[in-house]
Amino acid sequence: MKINLTVILEAKPENSYKLKGLLQNLVVQTKKEIGCLQYDLYQNSDNVNEFIFHEIWENKAAFDFHNSSEYIKDFFKNSPIILNKAPRVIFTNKIA
Repeated sequence: MKINLTVILEAKPENSYKLKGLLQNLVVQTKKEIGCLQYDLYQNSDNVNEFIFHEIWENKAAFDFHNSSEYIKDFFKNSPIILNKAPRVIFTNKIA
């Protein structure tokens, strides 16, 4: 069963550019993972400090593997100093 989710991250204003670079690096690494069907990064047009991931994973095992990868663990370990607040994760079910 596919896993669909959206993750919203907000940088502290002085860290927006840095966060953008870190997230772009996550995209490059993540898209190499088996089971990653979609991993798209967006920046809010009205708030340049806000970044949004739209993710689709082949199954829970692929999603769990991603979250256990060293680069994801490192990102979240070091992110509190650049994020304005904790990331918001929204799991969704596609209906149309």
